[in-house]
Amino acid sequence: MVVTTTAGAAEERTSKRCTGGFVDEMRSVAMKLHTKDQAKEGEKETQGKPWRKWEPTIDGYLKFLVDSKLVYDTLDKILDKADFPEYAEFKSTGLERAGKLAKDLEWFKEEGHSVPEPLSPGLDYSIYIEELSKKDPQAFICHFYNTYFAHTAGGRMIGRKVAAKILNGKELEFYKWEGDLSQLLQNVRDKLNRVAEEWTREEKNHCLEETEKSFKFNGDILSLILA
Repeated sequence: MVVTTTAGAAEERTSKRCTGGFVDEMRSVAMKLHTKDQAKEGEKETQGKPWRKWEPTIDGYLKFLVDSKLVYDTLDKILDKADFPEYAEFKSTGLERAGKLAKDLEWFKEEGHSVPEPLSPGLDYSIYIEELSKKDPQAFICHFYNTYFAHTAGGRMIGRKVAAKILNGKELEFYKWEGDLSQLLQNVRDKLNRVAEEWTREEKNHCLEETEKSFKFNGDILSLILA
């Protein structure tokens, strides 16, 4: 029997799962870049309206989903090509989102909505990570980690908020995973830690330094919800 983890399930278990290793460093740096309304550990002040008070629109949400799909398609392509052998570790982890997003966008079409073309936030980010992946595996893996893991945490909370406001509570496929999400995440954490064991301290620091760029790119895409 296939068990599907939805946005409401396993969130507390996921956030409290202990890992050790380099992933804890990655998480620590990422949490510091959250605003105080996004996470208890956040250190940044909220700029503009807190996400809990957002007033999303269907058009804006579609822009966000389209740009997100472009980024996830790009990540899949990078991992399939595997310019560096460690990329192959992160293929078929169960966290992949492009296929789920394709189903969601088809549903919107069936509901009579026009699906837009990707905009500059998704295009810019996709170009950036594709070029980065060819020459800088540590920096690329930072983007891989933050994009996928942020979606399983704050991304799910925002998804529930949007669904309640504009989709009559419908939960999109984007926020569903096959199997136990907490275990899928743990499997990827273990792989990240194994890969990072081969890095020097300088390479690890370089990976961590890329976190802020990842937040900026992903934040630009997220802001499309309000476009």
